[in-house]
Amino acid sequence: MIQIAEEVFASRGYAAASMDDIAERVGVSKPMLYEYFRSKEGLLAACIAQSRTELREATELAVAGAPSAEEALRRGLRAFFDFVRERRRAWSLLRHEGSLIGTSVWAEIEVIRQQHADLIVKSMADHFETGSLLRVEAAAEFMVGACERLAIWCERNDEVTPEQATNYAMEILWKGLSGRVR
Repeated sequence: MIQIAEEVFASRGYAAASMDDIAERVGVSKPMLYEYFRSKEGLLAACIAQSRTELREATELAVAGAPSAEEALRRGLRAFFDFVRERRRAWSLLRHEGSLIGTSVWAEIEVIRQQHADLIVKSMADHFETGSLLRVEAAAEFMVGACERLAIWCERNDEVTPEQATNYAMEILWKGLSGRVR
């Protein structure tokens, strides 16, 4: 259900997607969708929650055991850009949050952002000077926003690979952070 709903939401947009069409494609009745998800917004939130989990797991796996802050950042960025490339429909849902402000779905997207900022802090904090945790947190918030914008740019420039996007991000981000590494 979620996979088909993600496909419909991504291709038509949230507003134009219909529960009737999703139910028909899934092969269940529309009331059955409402039984499981309570609303169209609930179904979209379920799609985003699944993508959030998959993105978090991929990123955590990528940074696990990184020998340095630089390598942790590189691996985490690569996992993110791989996800954006390989899961285009899921990414499409996440990047069109503007129309969802004030909904539970928007809150779900904010959870994803905070999750990534927290993972960046967790994977890098031990490598930085004592007393610079606040700077690491600020850098993590900056990275999340910057990488979202870079991913949108990559969509417009399909020839840019996840590896190239990672290198572009590292060129800018690591220069600002490396002066604070122990």
